[in-house]
Amino acid sequence: MFNFFCDKDNKQDGRYIVDGPDFNHIKNVLRMEIGDNCLISCDGKSDLCRIDVFLDDAVCLEILEEDYADTELPTKIYLFQGLPKGDKMEYIIQKCVELGVYGIVPVEMKHCIVKLDNKKAKAKQARWQSIAESAAKQSKRNIIPNVMEVCSFAEALEFAKELDLILVPYENKEGMGATIEALSQLKKVKSVGIFIGPEGGFEKGEIEKALENNAKIISLGKRILRTETAAITAVGMCMLQIEMLEGNNK
Repeated sequence: MFNFFCDKDNKQDGRYIVDGPDFNHIKNVLRMEIGDNCLISCDGKSDLCRIDVFLDDAVCLEILEEDYADTELPTKIYLFQGLPKGDKMEYIIQKCVELGVYGIVPVEMKHCIVKLDNKKAKAKQARWQSIAESAAKQSKRNIIPNVMEVCSFAEALEFAKELDLILVPYENKEGMGATIEALSQLKKVKSVGIFIGPEGGFEKGEIEKALENNAKIISLGKRILRTETAAITAVGMCMLQIEMLEGNNK
């Protein structure tokens, strides 16, 4: 079943009015017809809908069942990703949105190869947000995770202070004891930040600053992972733990 996102202004009298690019996608790309069902996500909830009528520049859908599917994690995961080179950021965003990340913060770190000026950073952010939207539709999310503006490591730590738990996978951390202990804390928190270093890894001073801000330094195993692999592994690890905890409470 296909999934689309709507503003609450497009919801009225038990119906959604979908226009713009999504209207074109429904009518001309997917060639959906009157009577076909789909999900419409609005304001954090997804409703089961049926196509009622096609207008000249919009499609009208009847709401069959409100709050039909809840795919969001009870704990908000924020990914603080050191800027990687090439198109790796797009891949990281796509996969981590599928895994349930709530927000993504691109971070300029000491060992980042990529340096973006203001203009390039804005253009990249718009592109990354589009990737997040596509991934949210594909994975039937209730929300489109926000890809925030590129920030410095200090700014990222300042933002992370508002979160309940900060995790920093670090290649020099030995043993899985700290990882097991950190994952056990997920049952007690509502928000978690995961810091992932760029291709060159974290600079020693960045780890020291993270520790000063009560971050938990953890390991992702004995092998050295690429930055994109580390991001997906860490988010997936937390997602699975949260899902299992939630399942045990039902």
